[in-house]
Amino acid sequence: MSKNLFEKVWDAHTVRTLANGQTQLLIGTHLIHEVTSPQAFGMLRDLGLKVAMPHRTFATVDHIVPTDQFAEPYADPLAQEMMDALRQNCAEFGITFFDRGTGKQGIVHIVGPEQGITQPGTTIACGDSHTSTHGAFGAIAFGTGTTQIRDVLATQTIALGKLKVRRINVTGRLGPGVYAKDVILHIIRVLGVNGGTGFAYEYGGEVFDRFTMEERMTVCNMSIEGGARAGYVNPDETTFAFLKGRPYAPKGAAWDAAVLRWKSFASDPGCKFDDVVTIDAAVIAPTVTWGINPSQGIAITESIPDPAKATAVDEKASIEEALAYMKLKPGAPIKGTKIDVAFIGSCTNGRLSDFQEVARHLKGRRVAPGVKAIAVPGSQGVRVLCEQLGLDQIFRDAGFEWREAGCSMCLAMNSDKLVGDQLCASSSNRNFKGRQGSPTGRTILMSPLMVAAAAVAGTIADAREVFHVSAN
Repeated sequence: MSKNLFEKVWDAHTVRTLANGQTQLLIGTHLIHEVTSPQAFGMLRDLGLKVAMPHRTFATVDHIVPTDQFAEPYADPLAQEMMDALRQNCAEFGITFFDRGTGKQGIVHIVGPEQGITQPGTTIACGDSHTSTHGAFGAIAFGTGTTQIRDVLATQTIALGKLKVRRINVTGRLGPGVYAKDVILHIIRVLGVNGGTGFAYEYGGEVFDRFTMEERMTVCNMSIEGGARAGYVNPDETTFAFLKGRPYAPKGAAWDAAVLRWKSFASDPGCKFDDVVTIDAAVIAPTVTWGINPSQGIAITESIPDPAKATAVDEKASIEEALAYMKLKPGAPIKGTKIDVAFIGSCTNGRLSDFQEVARHLKGRRVAPGVKAIAVPGSQGVRVLCEQLGLDQIFRDAGFEWREAGCSMCLAMNSDKLVGDQLCASSSNRNFKGRQGSPTGRTILMSPLMVAAAAVAGTIADAREVFHVSAN
């Protein structure tokens, strides 16, 4: 019987069905960071337990590390305390730790793929909602809570209910200036922030067939913003080419065997899905959010919604709440809205190709007066590659601050925060109230090139106009 990838991976990792109907699922790879793991290790100690399979767990620091300071001790004592705790826990329990001194540190969802730890046909868990990123490789990847981190550390398994699977086809070709970030913002706009509840999303169609691995990661990363528990793309030659030669990828004869195995996990022709959605790439435009959740997005050429035109009472109230918080006028164009901060980075858009694309257009331009612009590589590896290519100098010359690797202003669990009601053009993944460190700070999500356009213009702008983009 034909099966989709989710069913194949799930079946291959099922230990047993529990009395409550959930599945006890073997976790092939466990990723941890400094914020959600300390309590889990504390629980292990309280129970007198060891880590069952330490070779399957990998750690790094990303959320709290300052991106403007490398030397320790850190100015924030809590950040230093969490750094010290993760070092101690990894040393005590025999876990591989990509510390800042290794040159391999960075955002966990960027480090896993670049090290070749993320592989097709596996199950991956991490105490971070954006673990769905790893699904770009044909893995089933879940975010977990602290008690589930404890369970994986102690047993290498987790209890989960099986998901339905929705296939999302994006057909045709994207227009000039339209990127993977626009694709996922459009999908979330169409299906809603709760549209994926109870689902895993399988992404496919010609657009995904042509996407690079980094583009696929961007889309899978934000599956969670669409309500899905996981998102994935079937593994193919693009996947294998990306992984070949990575430090933790199989070598020699083991590589050939791995590729054969990975291919077998791809969804079978004619397999069934619980739902299928098809989107024409031609209708996707450079997209920006205007509200306080990722589904509240519009094309850069559109106007801000007017609650008076809403057809449902709850929709009207939602629009009114968002506009009041964002201090935007209904019916006004989003283009031309003044910004205070521009942020390029995060696990959504902090990879080499993101900085390459921006630098290609940014060279010779300057950030507008009064705009604070920061560029934060997602990993030390990305930072080194950017600097070898001279991209850092292009950003610096344009007026961006070039930072150390970390999560930075995506969620502001570090010193990178909005102040007051500053408005930030951001390449990150969430625009919730207070997300970027200020309870009144405002976030507008967009692609990295759109962030650069806003930084140069000093307002939300169409990158196609600012940089004369005619083709991607």
